[in-house]
Amino acid sequence: MAAEQILDPDLPIVDPHHHLWDRRNAPPTDPATEHPFVTAIRPARRYLLEELLADTGSGHNVVATVFVECGAFYKADGPVEMRPVGETEFVNGVAAMSASGGYGPTRACAGIVGRADLLLGDGVVPVLEAHVRAGGGRFRGIRNSASFDEDKAVLGPLNRVEAGLYRSDQFRKGFRHLSRLGLSFDAWLLEPQLPDVVDLARAFPETTIVLDHVGTPLGRGSYQGRLEERFPIWRDNIRELAKTTNVAVKLGGLAMSFCNFPSFLAEPRAPSEQLAGEWRPYVETCIEAFGADRCMFESNFPVDMGACDYRTLWNAFKRLAKGASPDERRALFAGTATRVYRLEPSVDMAAAA
Repeated sequence: MAAEQILDPDLPIVDPHHHLWDRRNAPPTDPATEHPFVTAIRPARRYLLEELLADTGSGHNVVATVFVECGAFYKADGPVEMRPVGETEFVNGVAAMSASGGYGPTRACAGIVGRADLLLGDGVVPVLEAHVRAGGGRFRGIRNSASFDEDKAVLGPLNRVEAGLYRSDQFRKGFRHLSRLGLSFDAWLLEPQLPDVVDLARAFPETTIVLDHVGTPLGRGSYQGRLEERFPIWRDNIRELAKTTNVAVKLGGLAMSFCNFPSFLAEPRAPSEQLAGEWRPYVETCIEAFGADRCMFESNFPVDMGACDYRTLWNAFKRLAKGASPDERRALFAGTATRVYRLEPSVDMAAAA
């Protein structure tokens, strides 16, 4: 399929969610038995600055990005709890390369969201402080995934935690240190778990929480064919979460295997019109509940390449925002991300005015 023509190519975009990794030395998997999540990202075994800039430079006006942890480039030695700091060190180096201006106008990794095990309780403080030092002024927050389902076929290789992480007293002992250090929290969990992040947000109103991937609707495993059935449950929980004013939401992640829309791994690849149609109920519900000033479109690349390329994904988002006012569009595509991740003055957003 021919590449789509870029819609509204001058619109400034801050992409608030992407990853960097190099998995070329990872053990090979059997395509016949691997989980669809792995199938989707198999072509992106290497996704570093070169690949990111190829995507951000494919036609849309991406002025800056935010890196979100993905378990890459951890230290091989030293205390286990400190090893994720290696990822922040690496990404800050990438950000410094980009900030030199020698790699084009996009300021890659202008914000960094890393990982620290909040189950360490008070013991997480030295880890958080090490991340802040390693981030060179770019470190913005922590993500701990709580994604869990009794049906192990849903998450496949991402079955990593037990149920109820965000409700754990020990987890919350670590979480309470984030606001004191000026750090936000990215929450990734699955649609049936949304009440857990509602409870967390109410317990810590002073901490900025960002819900990743609109709360990850499910259409795989025991949820196959049940997206429409479960939509009202998801919608009610989103509306409840929106009542807590310290929460923002990322509009994206809907191209992942877990949602299992018809566009996932489709051949030929779905056009942006189809993607916008599949994602519209979720995106419009979130914008209605949170308002544009608490919503931000995200690429979630390279994970979301399972349904489309980067330029098609942002075309789909632009179609979804067609009816928004100019102020709402500025918020959805750049303003909310810039504010939530505190990217100014490191990012020159004059072009977004």
